[in-house]
Amino acid sequence: MTLSAKIVTHAESVPAGPSKKTLADYIFGRWLATAEEDEQKIGPLAGVPVLGLDALSSAAYGPEAALTLLLPLGALGLSFIVPLSGIIVAVLLVVYVSYRQTIAAYPNGGGSYTVAKENLGQGAALVAGAALALDYVLNVAVGISAGVGALVSAVPALLPHTVSLCLAILVLLTIVNLRGTRESGLTFSLPTYLFVASLGGILLWGAFKAFAAGGHPVPVEAPPALPVSTETMSLWLVVRAFASGCTAMTGVEAVSNGVPIFRRPTIANAQRTLTVIIALLVALLAGIALLARAYGIGATAPGESGYQSVLSQLAGAVIGRGPLYYVTMGSVVAVLALSANTSFADFPRLCRVLALDRFLPDTFATRGRRLVFSYGVVVLAVISGFLLVAFGGVTDRLIPLFAIGAFLAFTLSQAGMVAHWRRIGGARRSLWLNALGAAATGITLVVVVVSKFADGAWVAVLLVPLAVLTFSRIHRHYRYVGQEVNDSRPLDLSRTTSPLVVVPVQAWNKLTSRGLRFAVELSPDVRALHIVTQETQDDAPCALARTWDSLVVEPARAAGLEPPRLVVRKSTFRQFFAPLIEYVEQVRDEHPSRDVVVIVPDLVVRRWYHALLHNNRGIILKGLLRLRGGPRVIVVNTPFYLT
Repeated sequence: MTLSAKIVTHAESVPAGPSKKTLADYIFGRWLATAEEDEQKIGPLAGVPVLGLDALSSAAYGPEAALTLLLPLGALGLSFIVPLSGIIVAVLLVVYVSYRQTIAAYPNGGGSYTVAKENLGQGAALVAGAALALDYVLNVAVGISAGVGALVSAVPALLPHTVSLCLAILVLLTIVNLRGTRESGLTFSLPTYLFVASLGGILLWGAFKAFAAGGHPVPVEAPPALPVSTETMSLWLVVRAFASGCTAMTGVEAVSNGVPIFRRPTIANAQRTLTVIIALLVALLAGIALLARAYGIGATAPGESGYQSVLSQLAGAVIGRGPLYYVTMGSVVAVLALSANTSFADFPRLCRVLALDRFLPDTFATRGRRLVFSYGVVVLAVISGFLLVAFGGVTDRLIPLFAIGAFLAFTLSQAGMVAHWRRIGGARRSLWLNALGAAATGITLVVVVVSKFADGAWVAVLLVPLAVLTFSRIHRHYRYVGQEVNDSRPLDLSRTTSPLVVVPVQAWNKLTSRGLRFAVELSPDVRALHIVTQETQDDAPCALARTWDSLVVEPARAAGLEPPRLVVRKSTFRQFFAPLIEYVEQVRDEHPSRDVVVIVPDLVVRRWYHALLHNNRGIILKGLLRLRGGPRVIVVNTPFYLT
């Protein structure tokens, strides 16, 4: 039997893990085998809450962002919200058609990064990857803070706990996503579809009342009066309002990035999910714009007394402040806070693709206990948590960066698909659709960057190149390591001189005995190094020296082995590591033709918290030896396990 066959047979015979559940099993779920991956895949109904929350929740702040910019126009500003929303919906539909084609052409996921890499080159792909990463990170911070902000505005007593609430939601999202994609879909289905049903029902009832009233319905609860116009209408003001309203399109790319999480037929299920998300988003955006104009609802100044969100005003105007109002606003808060789930589904997969191409650490491509890329989930949570703490749970200033990342990814994806159709030939209709999409999203990107540059968009202009530079440096490091370790030559056994072995010893015990026993098996030249300080040199070295012959020398000679030598070094300043490293460097330099092996005895405790009770010198020593020892110093650990 070959070696490989033996390995396979051994792997198949490994028994299952212990049946007793640990705390981690209760929190994160049991370990899943790779063969169970298909069971964790999702269908279109679960796909909407997993990949669509970002897009759907943008209906809560996209129209409001545009109306806020139109506030200086007073009542005149309402006349622009419908045409502006119409343009946004038109761009959205073009992007939708393009991403349907992207799903079919690139069913392995990766979205904009994969499309750009295949058709525009690695440089464009890294820009797309950086834009997507920026989009996903900011989506978590902005979404959670928006949800908590809505909650705090309804319950002002919670204001001092804003950051704590944000972090609590972040922890919840992290745990749910570490439990697996299927778990997150099931967990967030109820708030997602409650949001769609309640807000959709209000919009339908409001539209019926508006139609019945000839376009001038009487609100159940009158919205705040619109302010007096303080500015005249200008193209620049309308352009800025359009740029703000475009935040309603963020999250649309999520489905194309996460195609592999769908069960078979994968492409069809991903396309159905995208269709449902876009249809719902278009209906919500159109309904909010039309009813805002019909009921005379404008934005109120954020952060000022009497602030009410546009959706709160709209729900109050259509149905009043009854139970359905609170159900609707509760679902809005939940969906805003949970919209970060889209990033938790896609960011780890983007990191995996980058890691497979060696632009991120390899650990990003490793699946965790529930077959998700756990490292990406944790890193996303840590970065987002830092942003939430740094901004005090109020991340409105991050929204301009948010939109830039999304539209930059849109544009590169569309341009990549144009190159794709040109490369494979035919499909001229698809080529022109993608070309239209690239032009539309590219123009929108320019508008957003120019109009929001002073509001913080300049940060994104710096962050994206910085991320690309980081990816490139990581890739260069991996390429350098590959060149350094690559070797096609046969095993070289021309120099077989035994190494010189150094064993640090503190006292005679089982750790010392185990380390010395392993050392004499490696080499006949073993040095037991004992570092003593002023406090111990009158006692310990003498005790160890007196018993050295009986404990070490005599048993070694009886076994026909060269006995280890006891070397005592005094430490005037009570140091341990410095004299030990100096001795290792000394013997290394004195024997230039031999390797120096340092045996580090190590105590392994039964509980992780027991490690806090010990000095853990072995860990520090191994790190110092690897930093200062050089290529001929080899560090070997001999663990001793407590029973």
